[in-house]
Amino acid sequence: MTAVNALLTPGGTRLRADARRNVERLVAAARAALDEDGIDVTTRDIARRAGVGLGTLYRRIPSLDALLAAILIDTIDQMTELAVRAREADDPWRAFVDFAEAFVQLRASSCGLHAALSGSGELDLGRHVDALRQEVGRLVHHAQAAGAVRDDVDWRDVPFALATAIPADHTIGLTAEPDQWRRNLGIVLDGLRAARGVPPVVPEG
Repeated sequence: MTAVNALLTPGGTRLRADARRNVERLVAAARAALDEDGIDVTTRDIARRAGVGLGTLYRRIPSLDALLAAILIDTIDQMTELAVRAREADDPWRAFVDFAEAFVQLRASSCGLHAALSGSGELDLGRHVDALRQEVGRLVHHAQAAGAVRDDVDWRDVPFALATAIPADHTIGLTAEPDQWRRNLGIVLDGLRAARGVPPVVPEG
């Protein structure tokens, strides 16, 4: 269920087209605010980004927490589905790489998602994060059984290893390039891969 539909469903009433458009604008604005500023965004900032008044926001959205949770749940569920599809793919290593790239890219591009998956904030995301965790575990075990990922790696090490691919903005006087996460991820994946003497498959960039 998309974030927009999740916010519209509880009311059980059919909104006019302009009212639905306002919800869509609020969701888009909140998503951008989450990406840039994290989970400490305010209703005022979201309304400003959406180009609507606070009154419109309060009429269309149950609460700020409900809005942010709907967006984060939508993204987390998409990541869970990516893990499921990766486990069903024909090429276990390529599928694992594709999932890892999507996982890291989403965390790197969204301060809000990064904070939520790190356990920050008080939004009710537990059930969805649990589902993601279970599917990541299954994906890693599947890749190990296929000989694609090192069998001496605990599956719980993998999310932490992938998270390390997200760079700090600066270190020892150096500034991270926009695609620094991609290069970091290539190094991490090379360390996770079981096969030796074979050039690693790194994310395309």
